Amino acid sequence: MNECRRVVIDHAIAQGQPHPLGPSVQANGVNFSLFSQNATGVELLLFRDDTAPLPYQTVRLDPVVNRAFGFWHVFVEGLRPGALYGYRIDGPWDPANGHRFDRSKLAIDPYARGHSATLWDRGAACAPGDNVETAMRSVVIDWSDYDWEGDQPLGRPIQDLVIYETHVRGLTRSPSSGVEAPGTFGGLIEKIPYLRELGVTALELLPVFEFDSSQVLRQGPDKQPLRNYWGYSTIGFFSPENSYCLTPEYGTHVNEFRDMVKALHRAGIEVILDVVFNHTDEGNHLGPAMCFKLLDNSIYYHLVPHDRQYYMDYSGCGNTFNCNHPVVAKLIVECLEFWVREMHVDGFRFDEGSILTRDENGETVLHPPVVWAIELSETLANTKIIAEAWDAAGAYQVGYFPGYRWAEWNGRFRDVARRFIRGEGGLIGEVADRLCGSASIYQASGHAPINSVNFITCHDGFTLNDLVSYDEKHNWANGEGNNDGANDNNGWNCGAEGPAGPEIERVRAQQIKNFATFLMLSQGVPMITGGDEIRRTQGGNNNAYCQDEISWFDWSGAEREAEMLRFFREVIDLRRHHPMLRRSRFFTGARDARGVADVTWHGTRLGQPDWDDARSRVLAATFGAQDAAEIDLHVMFNMADHTIGFDLPTIPGREWRRILDTSLPSPNDIVSPGHEVRVAGQEYLVNGRSIVLLGSFDRRQ
Repeated sequence: MNECRRVVIDHAIAQGQPHPLGPSVQANGVNFSLFSQNATGVELLLFRDDTAPLPYQTVRLDPVVNRAFGFWHVFVEGLRPGALYGYRIDGPWDPANGHRFDRSKLAIDPYARGHSATLWDRGAACAPGDNVETAMRSVVIDWSDYDWEGDQPLGRPIQDLVIYETHVRGLTRSPSSGVEAPGTFGGLIEKIPYLRELGVTALELLPVFEFDSSQVLRQGPDKQPLRNYWGYSTIGFFSPENSYCLTPEYGTHVNEFRDMVKALHRAGIEVILDVVFNHTDEGNHLGPAMCFKLLDNSIYYHLVPHDRQYYMDYSGCGNTFNCNHPVVAKLIVECLEFWVREMHVDGFRFDEGSILTRDENGETVLHPPVVWAIELSETLANTKIIAEAWDAAGAYQVGYFPGYRWAEWNGRFRDVARRFIRGEGGLIGEVADRLCGSASIYQASGHAPINSVNFITCHDGFTLNDLVSYDEKHNWANGEGNNDGANDNNGWNCGAEGPAGPEIERVRAQQIKNFATFLMLSQGVPMITGGDEIRRTQGGNNNAYCQDEISWFDWSGAEREAEMLRFFREVIDLRRHHPMLRRSRFFTGARDARGVADVTWHGTRLGQPDWDDARSRVLAATFGAQDAAEIDLHVMFNMADHTIGFDLPTIPGREWRRILDTSLPSPNDIVSPGHEVRVAGQEYLVNGRSIVLLGSFDRRQ
């Protein structure tokens, strides 16, 4: 063969070992192992560098010597880190029965810690014919040589988290960021002082596993190419994304990511990764063949039972990963354990997590092997695991996702909070439930408030600024005729669609403060979307998956919206100062040393909440302290459009002082500890569309 005649360096070859899967760097070479049950032959191709169109050596694996059941393995002597490689895999081309073996295509290694896309041509991977000269290649990386300087995952209790969801590229890509390495892991490091001052304790990063950032999805209305910006189409599960690295061509992927994690940990900030195991970047039957299709398509994917050339699409993204096949489950668990053990990641959020609960027949089950393997892994025992407990095929498992310690994105919290704060009546009971950690959703199943990740916005939908600025989505720039994205956003534009005058903007700012306050006063784990604290806008686009520039963080907003940024810092700090807002268990009615129950509900009159009033838009609650050193809190919500008087409870020897009133201008809207304002009388006038928080203090102090 052509490839054999081009050999200029002959590495000696040995049998190798079937475990561990992937490349394993040893003192005298590299062991390679991959799994393919139905392959009839495997060749390992070695490339001189990332620009070499053809391999300098092709190693044919002997199915007798180099195969142990479905594991193909070989040891290449003298090979060193930095080597590039890929596989040709022989087997039946029989799509109707699920087999798509094609030795004319180069397959990357799913266990590789890095990949090179220097010569990558996605179109060639989709079309018939040999693509070795334009294929993606895997890179041998030695991840054992790194000085962690004593770093370990932080292990912060989950109830103490304030999660900040952001995108590695989007956070610093704008010239306004002023960083030296915009759009990279290194650029993110430069913004750690901002994050620390904000007060967040965990960073949740949109996908950082390898994806095809060059993929052109379509042209926008302006004829400019639209690409996969978010990254929810994984290529390499063990490899940090190329485009987020400064020097990926030198195989620095792993250590650049580690540098970021180590720096965040020094600042007391945990790292949570948004991971995508529900589908891969290979798409449907028309998509590229680059990895799992070539390795063993019938094992790695859910296929249409009566015509296995097609893919079951529970994900809405073209294919569905067969997560509960033993080999696929092994890959998922080993991937997570790698990112915790070797990369010191603190947690994971599982995109469309309900797909992990589907068995090999596609049915959701109570004891899905991969979900329980993650839950019970000793390596992952102190790792946060968070499910997006739904998928695109109708599964919705909020409140009953399998497992015990899995937290869930609580979409019901989001929906009720949005409806209540925009002024919808008759929600008082649901609002109280959300404030208490969504007990109606979680308590009966033996779960706790910490199983609920509360959020108002996330990457998928409006930003907080846009939620109060637009009634309708404006997704025309996505090139899908404004048909993509959710139609029901439960938002309110405060009187005008888009940019508006000073009075409307004042109301919008007050509504944003209401949302931030509701989130931080609620039991559970709060998550804010990066940029909401400075009113980041996407111009009403609620599905910016393909929008690079409009999704960037505009750092000039930190100065322009300095008052809003201050409010967010203070309300996050408020949560940190009051342990009663971070309970790990539901309220029980227990009373504190002053005789105040852990929660007491009111309306405008004490002890008279409007549970059955379909028009009510008011609620109040008194929260008793968990210990004698802590103060009691009293909160009043008025989502009506006019001022209403609320009775104040009496606590012997105590007086109420105002901590927060979202209707007041900065800096009176929220004050730091020690600057609370005394409240006179037995009634407080709560202005329309506002929240007031009072604290009980010893009158003698």
